Amino acid sequence: MTTAPPPVFGQFGTTLAFAERALTATLRDHLAQRDTRPETWYALRLIATRGPTLAREDLVRDLEGSRRLDSDSARELLARLEAEGLIRGEAHVDLTAEGEARYRSLLEYISGPTIRLLGQFDLADIETTVRTLQAITRRVEEEAAA
Repeated sequence: MTTAPPPVFGQFGTTLAFAERALTATLRDHLAQRDTRPETWYALRLIATRGPTLAREDLVRDLEGSRRLDSDSARELLARLEAEGLIRGEAHVDLTAEGEARYRSLLEYISGPTIRLLGQFDLADIETTVRTLQAITRRVEEEAAA
């Protein structure tokens, strides 16, 4: 006999998709005020949090997993960021001093809206949500690798 899953299981994916869409639209609009595309922000964020030992190929793989980038456009993005003097490195990528300053400036800029949005919720709930989403991501990656 199969037990029916709790109704919230059926709501999870749709709710997550709508939340992602709303957050991405808000981020896109907010970054546009700084003449920055989300792809640039994502690349700078990944490099800042994972560099200086971040392998270029790993970065390309992470970026091409996004909706707006494939392998070629991810490489073009990195070439543009390099030409703008924001990143450096061949096999491993790191932020330049200018890239670090740009990243810090953007991080401060988006922190305000993030605090306004998430600050209305109990911190423990946010922490649980983050842990849950991280665990789901790990599980899906493990299953895909198997």
